[in-house]
Amino acid sequence: MTLSIIAALPLLGALLLTTLKQGQVESIKRIALGSSLATLAATVLLASNFEIDRPGFQFVESYSWIPALGINFQLGIDGISLILILLSTILVPVVLVSGWYESEGGRFSVKTFYVLVLVLETMMIGVFAATDLFLFYILFEAMLVPVYFLIGGFGTGARQAAAVKFLLYSLFGGLLMLASIIGLYVISSNQIGRTFDISALGTLQIDNLTENFLFLGFFIAFAIKAPLWPLHTWLPDAAKSATPGTSILLLGVLDKVGTFGMIRYCVELFPDAAKTFTPLIITLSVISIIYGAILAIGQRDIKGLIAFTSISHFGFITMGIFAMTTQGNSGASLYMLNHGFSTAALFMTAGWMISRRRSSTIADFGGLQRVTPLLAWSFFIAGMSSLALPGLSSFVSEFLVLVGTYTRYPIAAIIGTIGIILAALYILIPVQRALHGPVTEGNDGLPDLNRRELIAIAPIIALIIGLGFYPKPALDVINPAAKATITKAGMADPLPTVGGEK
Repeated sequence: MTLSIIAALPLLGALLLTTLKQGQVESIKRIALGSSLATLAATVLLASNFEIDRPGFQFVESYSWIPALGINFQLGIDGISLILILLSTILVPVVLVSGWYESEGGRFSVKTFYVLVLVLETMMIGVFAATDLFLFYILFEAMLVPVYFLIGGFGTGARQAAAVKFLLYSLFGGLLMLASIIGLYVISSNQIGRTFDISALGTLQIDNLTENFLFLGFFIAFAIKAPLWPLHTWLPDAAKSATPGTSILLLGVLDKVGTFGMIRYCVELFPDAAKTFTPLIITLSVISIIYGAILAIGQRDIKGLIAFTSISHFGFITMGIFAMTTQGNSGASLYMLNHGFSTAALFMTAGWMISRRRSSTIADFGGLQRVTPLLAWSFFIAGMSSLALPGLSSFVSEFLVLVGTYTRYPIAAIIGTIGIILAALYILIPVQRALHGPVTEGNDGLPDLNRRELIAIAPIIALIIGLGFYPKPALDVINPAAKATITKAGMADPLPTVGGEK
């Protein structure tokens, strides 16, 4: 099974959907779900053949695309890109099952919704597998189109304004990255010939000033996508306006393109510039951790709460990346995976709560544990995972990030731990308000999770618990790639100190 075939499967499903009539709603949903499950099965098969101890990219494909410009359709994966592709292919069928009726009543047809989701899945797989910089950029920008229509066409509230804001922020970052890509292309033409191969681009000799400017073009684009403070303001609006399923894909997968890009392009292509800007980026990361947590504490809207917690979490991920240690990088990569699952569980359960109560205000959900125990416990476990409770998946990744950061930037790591204390507040307070206490008027008789919803949430809860107790399979895949990234950046892990001496 090749990467190009896996990426093509959801696209083929989308093309098949276009042949169906608008009124064939159940057939549309089932074909879309079947296509996403086939993609997941193919990805799992690919992962089973991944050689953990083998360095570099695997399953490499390269086809001439625009030879006059040195552009190839080139794919390949390492451990970090593999886990993100697995995350993408797991969450898409979960989104389709959990939001079986989510697409109905939108501005566009049900068929349009599922076509957009499947096209987006193809782009998500492609952006993580691309090893040609031009191909990566095309997919990075093309992903904006289905997301724009998913938010603006099927969301609620000020969905049009949120979709436009998301698009403008992302396009601005994309233009800066394009300028840097053109600069890289000119330099490569003078040194090694026209190429967009990221392995070849990593060998370029670039003067410090030029490298700094090229780095900033990429970093700002990825910081917007992640998002990192102060480039985060599009996210709360998008998360509040989008459907829960769209929010899962947006925060669970698409935002990871930003942090993945920081590893693959910012650190590996511009190692000297990455070192130059590391103190600034670590500072921004710490601010994101604290700022996101404080704003989350004050949220009354449940989707706004999840959005601001994600800003805090992305601060941890970015801090782990630019700590420039193997532990920090491994922790950040694992954090991307675990955050995807915990965010999916939060948005799924929040979406079901909102659809039952017809409100997204946290105070309106009082006493749910007495009325809908399965829904309440699912939300509780998802919240505890976001809190990084020991025994759940996020704990291991957050611990690795803090330990990896402390060895090089102890003050940043110490301040970052305050975010853990604040996380207890922004999770436990809404849990208390929504799940416990007397049953709020209007909550009597609310239905608990049905079989379809249980099928959707069960695998995510199982992964959250399983990776919490036994993260070794994921770390075995991630660690070699994380170590290779630190080596390419020309860094080494700090030596342990004993009695003040190394």
